[in-house]
Amino acid sequence: MPKVIKTKTEFEGRVLEEYVVVEGEGLTAWDAQAPLKFVGKKIPRIDGPERATGKAAYTFDVQLPGMLYGKILRSPHPHARIKNINTQRAETLPGVRAVLCYKNTPKISFRRQTFIFDEIVRYVGDEVACVIADDEEIAQDALELIEVEYEILPFVLDPEEALQPNAPKLYPDGNLLGGQPEVYQRGNLEQGFAQADVVIERTFRTQCALHNCMEPHGSVALWEGDSLTVWDSTQHIFGVREGLARLLGLPLHKVRVIKKYMGGGFGSKNNLGKYTVIAALAARMTGRPVKIVLDRHEENLATGNRPASIQRLKIGAKRDGALTALELKAIIAAGAYCLWPPSVGGPARELYACPNLKTEQYTVFTNTGPLSAFRAPGYVEGTFALESLMDELAKELGMDPLELRLKNYTEIDQTTGRPYSTKGLREAYERGAKLFGWPRRPEPQGQLRRGVGMASQIWSGNGMPPAYALVKINPDGTATVITGTQDIGTGTKTVLAQIAAEELGFPIEKISVEIGDTQMGLYAPLSAGSMTVASVGPAVRMAAHEARQQLLDVAAQVLEAPRESLTITDGLLSSPALQKPVAVHEVLKNLENFMIIGRGAREPNPEDVTVNTFGAQFAEVTVDTETGEVKVERIVAVHDSGRVINPLTLSSQIEGGIIQGLGYALFEQRVVDRNTGVVVNDNLENYKVPTALDIPEIVFEMVERPDPRANNLGAKGVGEPPIIPTAAAIANAVADALGVRIYELPLTREKILKALQH
Repeated sequence: MPKVIKTKTEFEGRVLEEYVVVEGEGLTAWDAQAPLKFVGKKIPRIDGPERATGKAAYTFDVQLPGMLYGKILRSPHPHARIKNINTQRAETLPGVRAVLCYKNTPKISFRRQTFIFDEIVRYVGDEVACVIADDEEIAQDALELIEVEYEILPFVLDPEEALQPNAPKLYPDGNLLGGQPEVYQRGNLEQGFAQADVVIERTFRTQCALHNCMEPHGSVALWEGDSLTVWDSTQHIFGVREGLARLLGLPLHKVRVIKKYMGGGFGSKNNLGKYTVIAALAARMTGRPVKIVLDRHEENLATGNRPASIQRLKIGAKRDGALTALELKAIIAAGAYCLWPPSVGGPARELYACPNLKTEQYTVFTNTGPLSAFRAPGYVEGTFALESLMDELAKELGMDPLELRLKNYTEIDQTTGRPYSTKGLREAYERGAKLFGWPRRPEPQGQLRRGVGMASQIWSGNGMPPAYALVKINPDGTATVITGTQDIGTGTKTVLAQIAAEELGFPIEKISVEIGDTQMGLYAPLSAGSMTVASVGPAVRMAAHEARQQLLDVAAQVLEAPRESLTITDGLLSSPALQKPVAVHEVLKNLENFMIIGRGAREPNPEDVTVNTFGAQFAEVTVDTETGEVKVERIVAVHDSGRVINPLTLSSQIEGGIIQGLGYALFEQRVVDRNTGVVVNDNLENYKVPTALDIPEIVFEMVERPDPRANNLGAKGVGEPPIIPTAAAIANAVADALGVRIYELPLTREKILKALQH
């Protein structure tokens, strides 16, 4: 009988409590020394040929008969009230089929803070209207014919200014999310600082960074009667389905969301977008399918960002390096719309043993583009400040930075008092130091100075229920995995095929994986928080295990062999009772269309331990003291994410995260004109991301330690850990090279030269 229990899950620094249905008996994780055939092996992506040849169909590639195209008119003002909007000229342009705005669309609430089309616009880029036309060129031309009369309102762009009593208000109850700061405290802070021999306090600033996914955000909507089908570039097909059903007043079975391939999201595609709702409304209004795909300009205005932060961090320690107190006050620029705060204080609360601690976070609305999740939201920013100050503390104490971190090492989760299920950070330190050649302090040499630095990483990655999967064994001895997850470019289909092949005992080429469709797949959570494989993988293994047991039951009867003696390897059934192995399809072919279907569900997370990922990175840089140029020479990374399912797909995650972290450290930054609220670098020409010329030598290893308490795979997430410590390690290396520290990201040439003048 199913049993309902309450469990807690950590997701992107937030602890969620939810009810979970437990079904049947669970599986124990594979033993660390188990001779696995597919899991842990470098299996090329099973959909690699489709992606490489261009046959993979993304949302942009969807073409339907009679399809119309939408273009969105966006606000030119950071804060204004729409006094009047005249769409008549646009509507009479040949080829225009509809113009949507607040006057002719339902007043649909969006994120409880605005509407799909609102009379108040709160940032440059906010949605004002949408033209639906026969092609994109006509729609774009029609946008210029819409006449809008605005009442300009006072605006505020700076989060510190937005907290002032006389600041312009975005909402009637003020600019602070929730009306009060988010506070965490343990111990006695005042007493902790009184016990310290050394106290250091600094202010750190991090910039607003933009996702710039290779594939832009977009949707195609099609109504068939009263049923809606949407092709969406999303990290959460079931979340989009639920959101559309709720906003449009539809039952869930009348909404289908499809996403077969995706070209990156990094968190910006976690949630339902306005463009998706607008496409659905327009398709219903016109009776024809509608496609809305954002251009690069819109991507950099309206699809979210990693928000800027101001962090005032104070740390106290004994002369031997033991931390006595830690205090963080952080201000986060939420932008115009926000429902949750990124956990900037997470690293300070969790990473090191510290009995007296307080974090206080203010998430502040400003008249800028809204924040969204961005690959380890909050932890990248928080780690930069914490690890920079730890290095300053080490210098003040005359200690090696690695020695200081080991001095404050803990096997206990500081926020709950529970032990970690596994923790490989000590091994990461030791292995990383050896690979890097730490400690090494090259002396400054003329114009070019070399420096080294390091930083630590902590993150969740435990996955969460519910997640479900089916495994069908077909009469020809092939198998199909069916689940409702999505592959956001990380190789999820390949990893799930490996898990199923391992458990079934089938060749991997006989496994197919069907994902990305709410109508065909079973529920799976969003692909975010480094939790896809850790959530869905265990359900797939459970389903494959159940299918295998059914196959053995049937085979024992067909072959007249003892059930307990049968094994399956490479799709062949073997037993001492048989003269030779028998192929699975030989057993099933005489049973006509009998199909074996195994069902699996993800189990709850353990309640008595904390499941986290850990890691350490070491960086070497060269700084040109005449030009201010920083060149990252090499990065050594060692991470602990439990069992590695596929080293090949994992390597792309580690390297990609490090490269993205390098861009954040050195040059990525959204620039907003303080006088107009306009983003002045809203394209890939002026918003610099790393290229091949910027990428250093990257050496990485994994602490290969399966975590049997995490799930039945022993695997934890790896998507976000590699970006978390990169900027901090680079910043520490730059400080080592210069002998002075820069407290604000990115580490531009201007800041380098200015620091050298003091």
